[in-house]
Amino acid sequence: MLAALRRSRATAWQFLKSATPLPDLLGHGDVNAGVSRAACLRPWSSSMLPRAGKKPARDAGLRHVRSKEKRAHRELPGPSTVHAQAVSAGSRESGSALYVFSEYNRYLFNCGEGTQRLMQEHKLKAARLDNIFLTRMSWETVGGLSGMILTLKDTGVPECVLSGPPQLEKYLNAIKVFSGPLEDIKLSVRPYTNSVYKDDTMTVTQVPIFAEQKAVGMRFSSSPNSSPTSSQRRELWRPDDCEESQTNNRATSPEGKERTTRDPSLVVAYVCKLHPKKGNFLVQKAKELGLPVGTAAIGPIIAALKDGKSVTYEGKEIQPEEVCTPTDPGPVFLVIDCPSVQFIQPLCFNEVLQRYQSGEDGATLVVHMTPESVLKTEEYQCWIERFPSSTEHMIMNEQACCIHNVRSQKIQTQLNLIHTDIFPQLQHYKSTESQAALHVPNVRAECLLKFQLRPKAEWQRDAIPPCDEEEFVKEAAEVPNFLQEVEKFKQFQMTDSVALSGKVDRYPEVVFLGTGSALPMKIRNVSGTLVNISSSQSLLMDCGEGTFGQMCRHYGNHVDEMLTKLSTVFISHIHADHHTGLVNLLLQRERALNSLGKAFTPVYLVAPTQIMTWLNQYHDHCQEILSHVNFIPAKCLCEGAEMPKFKTKSFIQAVLKRNDLTKFQTCLVRHCKNAFACSLTHQSGWRIVFSGDTMPCDALVHMGKNATLLIHEATLEDGMEEEAMDKRHSTTSQAINIGMKMNAEFIMLNHFSQRYAKIPLFSDDFNQRVGISFDHMRIRPGDFQILPQLLAPLKALFAEEIEEMEERRERRELRAGKTLGVESNGEAGGGAKREQEEPNQDMASKRLKAN
Repeated sequence: MLAALRRSRATAWQFLKSATPLPDLLGHGDVNAGVSRAACLRPWSSSMLPRAGKKPARDAGLRHVRSKEKRAHRELPGPSTVHAQAVSAGSRESGSALYVFSEYNRYLFNCGEGTQRLMQEHKLKAARLDNIFLTRMSWETVGGLSGMILTLKDTGVPECVLSGPPQLEKYLNAIKVFSGPLEDIKLSVRPYTNSVYKDDTMTVTQVPIFAEQKAVGMRFSSSPNSSPTSSQRRELWRPDDCEESQTNNRATSPEGKERTTRDPSLVVAYVCKLHPKKGNFLVQKAKELGLPVGTAAIGPIIAALKDGKSVTYEGKEIQPEEVCTPTDPGPVFLVIDCPSVQFIQPLCFNEVLQRYQSGEDGATLVVHMTPESVLKTEEYQCWIERFPSSTEHMIMNEQACCIHNVRSQKIQTQLNLIHTDIFPQLQHYKSTESQAALHVPNVRAECLLKFQLRPKAEWQRDAIPPCDEEEFVKEAAEVPNFLQEVEKFKQFQMTDSVALSGKVDRYPEVVFLGTGSALPMKIRNVSGTLVNISSSQSLLMDCGEGTFGQMCRHYGNHVDEMLTKLSTVFISHIHADHHTGLVNLLLQRERALNSLGKAFTPVYLVAPTQIMTWLNQYHDHCQEILSHVNFIPAKCLCEGAEMPKFKTKSFIQAVLKRNDLTKFQTCLVRHCKNAFACSLTHQSGWRIVFSGDTMPCDALVHMGKNATLLIHEATLEDGMEEEAMDKRHSTTSQAINIGMKMNAEFIMLNHFSQRYAKIPLFSDDFNQRVGISFDHMRIRPGDFQILPQLLAPLKALFAEEIEEMEERRERRELRAGKTLGVESNGEAGGGAKREQEEPNQDMASKRLKAN
């Protein structure tokens, strides 16, 4: 039998080598490692071929649709298994997000930045997530929604309904500025006025709560952390302020008048009632009473008894309670968001919510997405205490002190063994505010903490991810040759002439906050690179989703101090993985300035003009944001650009002065339309060049001649030049060659495809002027000599991953024809494209704007 199995595997392998290559199973890039590896080990059939016009990645979503259609034609019992689970527990870096699971449906309550990254890391499947409930229009609640929608689309979810504030409709229109058309997923909004929703699991009722206004015309924010003066500040950018702006930068009504729908006075609470579940039939009891258990006659008897009807059998009347457990009427849970004291009174006196504070309808669970300052108020505590003593309370706010991104923590702990300064230990932001003393049963949320609603109401902690740094160190120490390579590296350090001289300059310091492409993943976040120019000046290059969270993990409780030093942000192009962290960064910076008692100053934003369309729409329909930026169109800094008018020119001069720069230059690069690279030249002589996303580009070489440091994207490995061209990215050797042509002193490779989650594949072009970036890595020019020496211990630590990638490359090279990749929409794009980036992912992920 074993010999036959070996022969069948050999035959299958020969077939695969000789067959016409299969198109990518996900329609993007190369066939991922997990799929191709599995294909080699199982019998081949025609069902393994992709069907014309179909994407197997959508199978999970289609199965869900078919199962829903089948359920619609028959009466279902209430769900047997339901739990509510904290995805992000409310910490400042991750916000609050609640995932609700039943065997029929999946739901998400709020979707802040980083939610999809956490769901991916902790294997919370999105394939059945077709309802997202939002409590208010704030970046805390919707910051991760654009990325989540794109992920759902690529997973094959055919439809998703967003419930909550009516402004969600405007938000969906706004994200199309950078996502392109979302034709493969039907998106709709269920506003709070359409209050009741019912499906196979539960009935959800939206309860609007409007903040009280203590004075006529009083302005307020729905965020507890906003500066009290933020709403009074003059908006510092409008289209007519800048000659480079385009006529479509402001959303207008058909009459041509500006229409603002922003409403910070509204939050939506949710009442969720599970459907009743009939009691269980007790077989042994039935046998004792003489019922015909095991025969065809028992079916109608069971049905009648479970419906609560008595049955007469052989002259004996059987009551339902004799052979059935009681019917579960369906527990109720509430999701409450009370962001500031202005919502307390309307919440406490809401008649809909009062129904669930006593009697048989008393809530089983109340989830409080409520800041500590509100929890401490006497009114809120009195309101909580009106619930039955049996009601459990889950608290989700910044008091959460758990580690959410465990894999990132693990990698950084192990890298820290190689070099403690280049790979610093991660920090944790901890709120300094004391906890409220609550006199009700309550639990502080942690990542993946569950409250089971059925079959038995109880807390479950078994899914909370452990984070044992000692175990991480032990695991690394057991990797063959790793400690030996680390020791060799440390011996080399002792001979480093720069380090021994004691003349290592502290600045400039480059901190890589995100080094992956396309979508946030468990090990590499998307693009974000911080340049600390001096002890008081910082500049950020790109700001993908979760950039602020990365800053929290890097700087801990010093994050506010770092934010106040940030004066300038450069956005290379309008793809979601490069700019959707900007709004949160701006809002958190305002909070930092306010908390440290410093005067508010806008950030100088250097970006393609199209970003203002997005910011304007967000400002009009979600939160005030325009006053946070002084906008400089990136094209105004290109060589040979027309002389900008006075206001833009004054902004440019201010950027140079604030950052001690003699020159801030941009150039167009070969990616999508309006994609830019930048070059920073400091008064002391150093120059840092940042490529953004690009194919090999002569304009970049020209702009960066003799750079001190080139940070260049290296999305794909060597041998994938065709795919890189299709997606308008660079391979590792192409990036290195650009640095060599530029005569850069040192080259740091960046923006790796998520298929290289831990480490990219190395090419023969790696030399003593090349390094590879990791999230939370920090470097200075004085480190250039030792950075190439890191490669040996890195290769030892990630030897298994490198071996797997090399095997994958060999299999790919065996496939003839190389019909890989997706036709790039490039500059003539007609929609959105997301690349497949990591093996075994349901989600593909590059966002290309329709231009």
